[in-house]
Amino acid sequence: MIVPKTPSPFPTRESILDFIQESPHDVGKREIARAFGLNTEQKRTLKKILRELLLDGSLRKSRGKRFGNESRLPQVVIVEISGKDNNGFLNAIPVNWDNEAPPPPIVILPNYRQKPKLGKGDRILVRVTKKKDGYQAKTIRRISESPVHFLGILTEGNNGLRIKSTDRRDRYEFIVEANNTMEAQSGMLVRAEILPGKYRGLRYARVIETLNSMGDGYNFSIIAIHQHNIPHIFPPEVERELKRASPTDVNGREDLRHIPLITIDGADARDFDDAVWAEPDPKHAGGWHCIVAIADVASYVPIDSAIDKEAQTRGNSVYFPDQVIPMLPEALSNDLCSLKPNQERLCIAAHLWINANGTLRSHKFTRSIIRSAARLTYNQVQSAYDGNLDPATQPLLNNVIKPLYHVYHCLAKARSKRHALELNLSEYKIILNQDGHVKHIEKNQQFDSHKLIEELMITANVAAAETLEKHKLPCIYRIHDQPAAEKIDTFIEFLASFNVRFSKGQVIKPIQFNQILTQVRKSPHRDVITEAILRTQAQAQYCPKNIGHFGLSLNKYCHFTSPIRRYSDLLVHRLLIDSLHLGTRKTTYNPANLTNVAKHISETERRASVAERESIDRYTAQHMTHHVGKTFAAKISGVTRAGIFINLDTTGANGFVPMRNLPHDYFEHDAILHTLQGRRTGLEFHLGQRVDVLLTEVVPLTGSMIFNILDAGVGSTYKPNQTRKRANKKR
Repeated sequence: MIVPKTPSPFPTRESILDFIQESPHDVGKREIARAFGLNTEQKRTLKKILRELLLDGSLRKSRGKRFGNESRLPQVVIVEISGKDNNGFLNAIPVNWDNEAPPPPIVILPNYRQKPKLGKGDRILVRVTKKKDGYQAKTIRRISESPVHFLGILTEGNNGLRIKSTDRRDRYEFIVEANNTMEAQSGMLVRAEILPGKYRGLRYARVIETLNSMGDGYNFSIIAIHQHNIPHIFPPEVERELKRASPTDVNGREDLRHIPLITIDGADARDFDDAVWAEPDPKHAGGWHCIVAIADVASYVPIDSAIDKEAQTRGNSVYFPDQVIPMLPEALSNDLCSLKPNQERLCIAAHLWINANGTLRSHKFTRSIIRSAARLTYNQVQSAYDGNLDPATQPLLNNVIKPLYHVYHCLAKARSKRHALELNLSEYKIILNQDGHVKHIEKNQQFDSHKLIEELMITANVAAAETLEKHKLPCIYRIHDQPAAEKIDTFIEFLASFNVRFSKGQVIKPIQFNQILTQVRKSPHRDVITEAILRTQAQAQYCPKNIGHFGLSLNKYCHFTSPIRRYSDLLVHRLLIDSLHLGTRKTTYNPANLTNVAKHISETERRASVAERESIDRYTAQHMTHHVGKTFAAKISGVTRAGIFINLDTTGANGFVPMRNLPHDYFEHDAILHTLQGRRTGLEFHLGQRVDVLLTEVVPLTGSMIFNILDAGVGSTYKPNQTRKRANKKR
């Protein structure tokens, strides 16, 4: 008698998705069925499930009826060259990328026989291979060639005008003939186009747009503004609306003018979004009633008005060392909406009731009117709490400041209990003098007063998200996904080189990273491991679909507390007003529109972050021009095939030691362990290593600084505890 073969148990949807995700290429239905040992009847069920996964967006279908993960690229794709990475390789982005997540990094493998060479803006058909940290691609053919545009400063050369590029990867100047200047003068920031042709020596370019005069050459934020196309001039219709700006829904507000709410901000802050206050909760021993009052920007900015459309386009304010590019006109951001002391202002107040363990018991939102009792700084508040009072803090200490610290201590317990990610990274601030030159660079101090405000804002943001969910209304969530599996694997290998173990487990949680941070708290490698943890994290973004916030270890979270400088918060205000019937005008946001807005403001946030960082690099480089030829203590912050990135102890400034400036040897690069090792000498450079460096070259225009290694032996006793096959890189 023949016993029929028992079919394998049918896989779950998650198992099918995992199989497709882990496959190095798109797979067909037959491959999936074979992998799970499915019979004929089960194959019919598989077909139905695959169709459902396609419909809900979990999968995509490629040629030949093959399936791939929606977030993964097909094997053959059209990409556009976006620039070069620090190793000199071309980077690209997919042309048709419509996911909410940012496009994955693609490195184009060099083809030295390709003529003409690929450049920024070129579109090519490539075959991609999935790697741990992105994709590598081989060129199949060029589809279109774009003229190469770049930003630069027009300067006087020996034989006429030249253009110096603002891109640190362009080391050489461009010649500009007299008929190609568009009447631009020396010292002007221009947009230029590289002229085609074969050259011996410097290449030629023509000016296609004149932008700004750089004046004395220190206005580096102008470069970042134009480099990243940041809107910085308000259109005339916005100015016209401002002249007749007046608040709506003034009547029927909760009157909080008798409550001494205070603002706590940095010393140089000009727009004040939030004011805070707390009192003991008489109904619950050890509990607290807090008020977080946020500027009611929605009252002054009607939906679809010119001001609103411009705010959405900008997405957020951008903060440079020398100026702020505000999301809202200064008449609103620094005046009418700003919670200035002793002036009546319209707010949306979040009433928060917190128990002794920092748990948010209940909350309510009201439209209110307040009168801020004081504009205090973080330093002032911390000094007052520590016993050093001044005339502004003396009358507020017992009734306002101390209760706020009690609330903070409760909220800190809750944060510790939920194991939010605790990354304490050093930050530096550039201080300019009245002439716009760098006066000095100082390390930001972090007080409990900073954490006090941070925890109150987080709690108010959670309350806003909970309110919108309770009323079943859409929301722009602030989401932060857990780290990608590939990044975790790379991180584990990296930690192993320091004899540190990471228990991955079934589900990655912030507590696992916190345990590593505790383990290396007194280690000389603490900073570099902290930075590696940061690089392992996903990028936070805005999305109408909630997946929680990994870093804060919260199930639901949105941004509510900064509507003056973030459009996401203004959207959340409008949705709260609708859900709680706090206004006379109805706001309508369909899901598709919210998705598009969330994607846009996530992009503008990333744009602002890059622009701010580049501007800081340029100001730092300008400051360091006076220190060429000097020696500095530093640590290695990055290791690549092209050389070593270093971070100075004194200013936090970043610089580069190119391979040509390393001791004469044949260095091998290990991308996992982040090391360079000399084949002849055995000399090794690794992340976190202490080195003495000599500053040899500074280019403020690009923000680049070049160093030499002076003491190559510092820290060179470090040896990885595992042997790996390394990729070669000649000096």
